[in-house]
Amino acid sequence: DHSQAEGENSPHAKIAPSNADFAFRVYKQIREETGNKNIFFSPLSISTAFTMLSLGVRSNTLSQLHKGLAFNLTDMEEQEIHAGFQRILQLLNDPHREDQLSMGNALFVDDRLKLLKKFLDDVRNLYYSEATSTSFQNPPEAIKEINEYIETKTHGKIVDFLQDLDPQTVMVLVNYVFFKGYWEKPFSPLSTRDADFMLDAKNSVKVKMMHEKKHFNIHRDEKLSCWVVEIPYKGNATSLFILPDEGTMKQVEDALLKETVSSWLKSLEYR
Repeated sequence: DHSQAEGENSPHAKIAPSNADFAFRVYKQIREETGNKNIFFSPLSISTAFTMLSLGVRSNTLSQLHKGLAFNLTDMEEQEIHAGFQRILQLLNDPHREDQLSMGNALFVDDRLKLLKKFLDDVRNLYYSEATSTSFQNPPEAIKEINEYIETKTHGKIVDFLQDLDPQTVMVLVNYVFFKGYWEKPFSPLSTRDADFMLDAKNSVKVKMMHEKKHFNIHRDEKLSCWVVEIPYKGNATSLFILPDEGTMKQVEDALLKETVSSWLKSLEYR
């Protein structure tokens, strides 16, 4: 998101470097575990959910969460971290955005447990989330309740996400993201045609590909052997596509750091 609200000293700007470090670190971890499979995830969702959860922990657990999320408490106070995520959620869920974007968390808690009022208040006031008392002794009903929540928040796009629950479950932490944007320069449906999409070095499938001849912000990174293309949405959101040359995927992935992406963004040229 290109929103420049409030400036560099605002809470959400202060936590941005840590969020970026966490995002690329998690990506590389997932890549190691999944091999050649496709990866689709929201790093901000993970960091938001676990930072919200940190409101209810202390001591070593809290230190480990902060370390895992790349937060250094010598650089910022814990209160600033929560204020940063609070502002991020406000900006992302702004109803006046030109695109549709909503992100949030929910806690489904075993109805035999009683959460501290301070935790519930902080979760509500800082993260705009609610804790729902759920009967995990009745797994089918709990699964139904959680799936209905997810389906509603994703406008029907994610249905029956949760298939089963561990019998020992006492809490389920849910994060959802819904995005619907419109290209600043729409692709013509008349130019869409079938083409080969490579699943790996040997296998491909036919998929519908969009085509458009227009000017965009692009950059050629000769050192990493890849092209970078920025395709904006209407409003202040944009997408960044990194296109590695054949055989250079691992090289590009290994170089994915916030400094690399920052350099790409500064080097984009409209052509």
